[in-house]
Amino acid sequence: MQYEPVIGLEVHAELETCSKMFCACPVVDSTQAEPNSAVCPVCAGMPGTLPVLNQKAIEYGLRVALALGCNVLPVSVFARKNYFYPDLPKGYQISQYEQPLARDGQVTILTLEGEKIIRVRRVHFEEDAGKLTHVASGPSKGYTLVDLNRAGVPLLEIVTEPDFRSANEVRVYAETLRAILRTLGVNSGDMQKGVLRIEPNISLRPVGETTMGTRVEIKNLNSFRALERSVAFEIQRQAELLDAGGVVKQVTLGWDDVKEMTFIQRVKEEEDDYRYFPEPDLPPLVLDSGQVEQIRACLPELPNTRMRRFQQQYGLSQYNAQLLTEERAIADYFEQAVAAEQSVSAQVIANWIVGELFGLMNQKGVTVDRVQVQPAALAGLVKLISGGEINHDVARRVLEEMFMGGERAEEIVRKHGLKQISDGEFIASLVSQVLANNPKEVAVYRGGKAGIANFLFGQVMRKAAGKANPSVVRSELERQLAEFKTPEIS
Repeated sequence: MQYEPVIGLEVHAELETCSKMFCACPVVDSTQAEPNSAVCPVCAGMPGTLPVLNQKAIEYGLRVALALGCNVLPVSVFARKNYFYPDLPKGYQISQYEQPLARDGQVTILTLEGEKIIRVRRVHFEEDAGKLTHVASGPSKGYTLVDLNRAGVPLLEIVTEPDFRSANEVRVYAETLRAILRTLGVNSGDMQKGVLRIEPNISLRPVGETTMGTRVEIKNLNSFRALERSVAFEIQRQAELLDAGGVVKQVTLGWDDVKEMTFIQRVKEEEDDYRYFPEPDLPPLVLDSGQVEQIRACLPELPNTRMRRFQQQYGLSQYNAQLLTEERAIADYFEQAVAAEQSVSAQVIANWIVGELFGLMNQKGVTVDRVQVQPAALAGLVKLISGGEINHDVARRVLEEMFMGGERAEEIVRKHGLKQISDGEFIASLVSQVLANNPKEVAVYRGGKAGIANFLFGQVMRKAAGKANPSVVRSELERQLAEFKTPEIS
């Protein structure tokens, strides 16, 4: 039988505030800080303590809700979500339930089939839980370590409608949302550190039916690869189970990256199990319409909007425009480079950024804010190429030196004598020497194998130490090959 996947996503994004959601404890890197070093009586759940709302977290949440086109509720209410795990010592989580921060937004994603709108059901605040580390000790015994540094860190939960129909769509949405959060400056997007965690809900139904199937939830995925593969695996698992006459049970699953398969963690809780009720220690959050509009007016240009503008304004391909706008800092770098040398093609600058510069950044493991090549310096390098002062091969060598030392291209070219040679007589003499030294290859060329000309071209460029003008070399090589008389080979 043919099945249609029906998938919704819950994304938990830690907000990059200095302090936690309801207390003054600092937000620390839970992968680096000493365990339980950022804990106070409030986030440790001590009796008699009272939460105090973090205003910066409210501002960040509003940025996200408005960027996603949501309707912001003028009054939202915090609730207690009861569950008993040692990662939240209070025995409950402060969250939002019936009256969230915002509802009814949307995100446009670019899929293999074109643009698709994903509806956002709600955006709401909650506090993060601590971190549990399960340690095995012997065949049957073990213990669990509890680190409460992360307990109480402000979280924003972004819940979609079940609008996804494939694992690829899920991944594209997650990548798009991550880019939006980073552009807004509210989340680093560092999934390895767990600051962005994704939980898909997956069900199957026969193609043509509208009734929902039984859904399962995969918890706490922290990479796009794990997200896409776990969803694909679960689609296949449920289809095989249904074809065999089995029944899908509503459970919470984990994902095993090594075995590349899901596993059952627990029976899925229903909303009634959490026994939500309004948080008695926090008043309703009442938003001032003026503050909301002020935040809306200050929103930056979002990645999809900027991508379309780059295509229209600079004539970039969709591929280059998408790569350049995934990070705000990269997009800013590109526009600064274009502004620095307006006589240089923006498309050529884009090619050098997504090609050579990205390659060096990946090789050295640095982000654009740590790159020593300033935008104007990169534009200056491209200007040397377009002006015929250096060729592409030399330019790559120059960029590597710029990347390591921060010098400008003109200085490096002058220091090493790398200026391109375009003198016709000099290049003609180099071509003559190469043809005279390679009579067999010339004979092969004249015998009909034109590809050997590339070998001869390389020999000329080697003689010129890579500094000869390639177009002049190729033109002269073609001219001399047409006239060259192959000496007899004994």
